[in-house]
Amino acid sequence: MVQPYKHEPFTNFKLDENRQAYLAGLKTVEGYLGQDYDLVIGGERISTEDKIVSYNPANKTEVIGRVSKANRDLAEKAMQEAVEAFKTWKKVKPETRADVLFKAAAIIRRRKHEFSALLTKEAGKPWNEADADTAEAIDFLEFYARQMLKIKDGVPVNSRPNEYNRYDYIPLGVGIIISPWNFPLAIMAGTTVAAIVAGNTVLLKPASTTPVVAAKFVEVMEEAGLPKGVLNFVPGSGAEVGDYLVDHKDTRFISFTGSRDVGLRIFERSSKVNEGQIWMKRLIAEMGGKDTIVVDKEADLELAATSIVASAFGFSGQKCSACSRAVIVEDVYDQVLNRVVELTKELTQGDPVDQNNYMATVIDQNAFDKIMSYIEIGKQEGKLMTGGEGDDSKGYFIKPTVFADLSPDARIMKEEIFGPVVGFTKAKDFDHAIEIANDTEYGLTGAVITNNRENIQKAREDFHVGNLYFNRGCTGAIVGYQPFGGFNMSGTDSKAGGPDYIMLHMQAKTTSEMF
Repeated sequence: MVQPYKHEPFTNFKLDENRQAYLAGLKTVEGYLGQDYDLVIGGERISTEDKIVSYNPANKTEVIGRVSKANRDLAEKAMQEAVEAFKTWKKVKPETRADVLFKAAAIIRRRKHEFSALLTKEAGKPWNEADADTAEAIDFLEFYARQMLKIKDGVPVNSRPNEYNRYDYIPLGVGIIISPWNFPLAIMAGTTVAAIVAGNTVLLKPASTTPVVAAKFVEVMEEAGLPKGVLNFVPGSGAEVGDYLVDHKDTRFISFTGSRDVGLRIFERSSKVNEGQIWMKRLIAEMGGKDTIVVDKEADLELAATSIVASAFGFSGQKCSACSRAVIVEDVYDQVLNRVVELTKELTQGDPVDQNNYMATVIDQNAFDKIMSYIEIGKQEGKLMTGGEGDDSKGYFIKPTVFADLSPDARIMKEEIFGPVVGFTKAKDFDHAIEIANDTEYGLTGAVITNNRENIQKAREDFHVGNLYFNRGCTGAIVGYQPFGGFNMSGTDSKAGGPDYIMLHMQAKTTSEMF
């Protein structure tokens, strides 16, 4: 019997010993800032002249590290190594593959504050956000290892007299993992190890803004005993390396987390059959969101306001699950809006190294420019209640921003901004609020704040999102507790940290023997 997993606890930074441990983690990270990191292809470290330079978004002159950049030739070499390694890795016992993940989880747990501190430096994550990211990475390692042990013997099927039938899961082949910068440890690690523990070999292409944490994770997997060629580390440009690998005849599946536009581009490219390809590629994609918190007139209004602020401005709104729309029933609209504005004005912002800062930066100049241009659009479409200012002189700081009195059709209410901006709109009643919430091409997360049991049931049936929360915020899904993934343009309906996620990296084989 596989023991169920209880998720990795979050660190209580009110305790002095935990604060000191985090500061020690920051010291460790500061000790290796600016180093060079190699590609890892078939277990061989390869340095290239062309580097991806990773900067601290809160202090853009500080170099976190320089990571070698793969080109097409190196991507091809990595593919051949992965194809070769698959021949043996697919035959390694599932228990042995799971043990690698358990060992990696133990290593990261011992170095938890170091990894979190690296996220603070490289991704601009405040302490609590970084700690949650690292905890989630540990959760994914533990959870997927246990899931593999659960399904290793397949599923029972019927047999007749003199006949024995089996239904087993076998790995797919070589996968391309394209991971995002916003959860640069958790999602990068989770998507990588789900594929690996299932018996596949992978090429990992992490986001170019956060490659150092991925390089450190690859080192952990090597230390945990992963054989050469199973995990190949090939950071590089999407146009050069990404497209080449997505198109490759030997690619069996692609696991992608990122924006809607890039996801659709991969969907289109991966659907084409290239010369020598003998399968249809499988795509596992988690894309964007335009997530709504609905507040009913029968609701705890203080809970509503705190939930909106935490979900909109945690990690500067750079989560696909972030609340970017608040739809409030008109009876309580002014109360909720005014309280959100009050709470938003109290938020502290600055360098995430300082534990007192609730909010820090956005990831880079492109994000800063995009979000600021949306703020200008918002000023035309609604009423700016607070925020709306940005400063990119030292780092990429944007004040938490609230727009009120928006039309449900406003661009601010329709398009994914991916920054600390939330728009408010009024609904006539609860039914109207759900209608507005559903009026989007996305369907990732949502929350409903209400004490009306009938409306809870109505939302459960009619609010079309993959993760729906009642009387809490719409961010913060925990592995194994709230399997995560959405509908429509939010992706391929896959549920990370859920009971069937590993299966997406496998195929079923029936064998039947006559006696």
